[in-house]
Amino acid sequence: MTRPARPHFLAAVLALSALLAATVMWAIPLRLDMAGFLPKGHDDGTRFLLREVQEGVAGTVVMLGIEGAPEPELARLSLGLQKALSGDPQFVSVMNGVFSVQQTQGLHNAMMAHRYQLAPDASTRDFSPQALEQAFDTVLDGLGSSAGSVFSDMLLRDPTKAFLNALQALEPDVQVRMQHGVWFASDQPRALLLLRTTAPGMDLVRQKAVQQTLQSAFAGLHPGPARLLMSGPSIFAVRSASGMRADMDLMALCSILMVAGVLYWRFRSLWVLAAIGVPFFLSLSVAMVVVRLVFGYVHGIALGFGMTMLGVALDYPVLLIGHRDRGEGPEATLHRIGHSLRLGVTTAILGLTGMIFCGLPGLAQLGTFAAVGLMVAACVTLYLMPRLVVAADLAPSVSGPSRKLARAETVRRYRVLCLVPVLISVFWLWQHPLMLDTRLAALSPIPEQAHLLDDALRHELGVPDASLMLAVSAPSAQAVLEREEALAGVWTRLQQQGALSGVQDAARLLPSMKTQRHRVASLPSVADLQNAVAEARQNLPFKPDAFSAFVHDVASARTLTPLSVQDMAGTPLEAALSPLLFERQGQWFGLVFPERVQDRAAIEHALADQPDVLVVDMKREIDGLSAHYTARTLRWMLVGCALAVGVLVYGLRSVSRLVRVTASVGAALISLLAVLAGLGHPLTLIHLISLQFVLGVSLDYALFFARPQLDDAERARTMRTLLTCNAMTVLTFGLLATCNTPLLQEIGKTVALGVLFAMAYGFLLAGQRPKMG
Repeated sequence: MTRPARPHFLAAVLALSALLAATVMWAIPLRLDMAGFLPKGHDDGTRFLLREVQEGVAGTVVMLGIEGAPEPELARLSLGLQKALSGDPQFVSVMNGVFSVQQTQGLHNAMMAHRYQLAPDASTRDFSPQALEQAFDTVLDGLGSSAGSVFSDMLLRDPTKAFLNALQALEPDVQVRMQHGVWFASDQPRALLLLRTTAPGMDLVRQKAVQQTLQSAFAGLHPGPARLLMSGPSIFAVRSASGMRADMDLMALCSILMVAGVLYWRFRSLWVLAAIGVPFFLSLSVAMVVVRLVFGYVHGIALGFGMTMLGVALDYPVLLIGHRDRGEGPEATLHRIGHSLRLGVTTAILGLTGMIFCGLPGLAQLGTFAAVGLMVAACVTLYLMPRLVVAADLAPSVSGPSRKLARAETVRRYRVLCLVPVLISVFWLWQHPLMLDTRLAALSPIPEQAHLLDDALRHELGVPDASLMLAVSAPSAQAVLEREEALAGVWTRLQQQGALSGVQDAARLLPSMKTQRHRVASLPSVADLQNAVAEARQNLPFKPDAFSAFVHDVASARTLTPLSVQDMAGTPLEAALSPLLFERQGQWFGLVFPERVQDRAAIEHALADQPDVLVVDMKREIDGLSAHYTARTLRWMLVGCALAVGVLVYGLRSVSRLVRVTASVGAALISLLAVLAGLGHPLTLIHLISLQFVLGVSLDYALFFARPQLDDAERARTMRTLLTCNAMTVLTFGLLATCNTPLLQEIGKTVALGVLFAMAYGFLLAGQRPKMG
């Protein structure tokens, strides 16, 4: 056979398709944070709080643990990290149990000058002779300690420890033990640090730089066998994004190599690979553009899922080329398979309706991406591929009848035996029914071990769990602060009841101007303070002017105006305050984070009569949303299946073929569900997505097996082609199962197993029964 002329038209179309795909991938950036994949709130209040949790104070917390060395060495590393990071502008605060007043000069100056306005403990403003005498005794003890020479000026200037008390307001209510002067976990040799970053938790670029800084600073301390543990929302976000990016690279490279290998093994022609690359590049490009236009962004998981379409969207051109005889016009091939191909595309897209209309932006992207990709691949196969096929005279290297395949088809004579595994599956599902898991945790990209570490560090460091959050609203910032102060009695009662262990709010950092005026008004005059100081030091070995700086500071404090939110601009306190107190569209909001919540119902009951306090149980709200979207997905799945059945009834117009197709698809889904039940997997949204995709692929296989096939050669072409399609799908989804992202892993495992069942049952049940003889 003479070699065909070089098909320049095919080469040009492939180059243009690849260029379009590259341009689209370059022009449309991927979103890799999981916030873009999760449900939105059901009302304005929930949506508001969800946004603030993602962008506010909760996302800026980084918890560190150091372990793997003796405690003195861990303490050295903890102090070294604090010293290295305290002057870094990436961090608002670096806390490890040591009050480093020199963390930043700005923080020192701001807190020191206004300490009597900011200190929450009233005893720091008790300047009676009796109280001062006790304070001076403590100062004397401090001066006699080993650190007395270093902190002598501070001890004499602030004998009532107002500065320390004001600084402690920035600290969480930790549950740690002090060892070697730093925080340690209460139950194991693990040094602990708590950091706040200036970057929002979802700013992945800046948060990645933060983590690199932490790792570099730790490595610079020559830690030896000690290891650094990191946790927090931003840590999870960066790791998830990095894992997702690695998944994208893996899918892009390995999927192409595996599918290209299968296709070359089947067709023995690089020009076939070139032709089949055209619908892939075009379907990927159009799907990316449509998702970007509909949703405003393309999520990395949607693209990862879309890359697996390399093994499915290519089914259609493979079916066209695989069913063509050498020299046969592609129109004749399409005449034989076109009806089944159109039916397969239509029913596959209808099978994705549950995913497309589920209401969850991320999952709807998956469905839209898949549906558009399948539609474009089918259209390119029907209207462009014939010209490409003719240009290179593309056809299988092996065609015609096959004795091996003919013998394999005789197995269909005993198709009734398929009832055995199906009945076993039904019995197993009856005995072990699948439970529907509607929790948001089903979509979590965080491994269980990382969750356990995060919970342990949160408990020790007193970091609030943002799953329960409160928001106080008022027309002005001062009104919010006053309202938070008025709620202090509620928090006290709840703590006494054991409902919670504390709260973090803006009033803890910046008291209202009303409270500051009241505190300043309680300060004595210079003359009265001098008399009290003189009386308090009578029996103590202090010089007459030892506390002159203290008296001067109190006198200055009496003249200071109260600090306002605007006064915080440009100071280190602004970064600490801004996530807790902010303005949105002319209204001020203050977020309140309860620490160590034991009784959510008691908290909600205590605040039920507070109309200006919004209480949201984030876990319950989001799980409720997840349940809502799961139910919505199921409803749309039923609608899509009903429409698909209607299309099959109309398109097949044969009761026997309809029965064979639906029986094979049903058997594949029942067997897959039984395996999931046997593995102990609850049925989650992820599995519903996977089932929809398996449904579409199963219909494709069943329709082509059920297609009237008049001779042995046509039956062999169908068998070879569907085996090729099945191999591509199993390989690409099997590759998806090796990804770092748990969601993609679960989709990959479920679909890969499902399409194997689809191939087996499609072959046995949907194909025509061979004649006896």
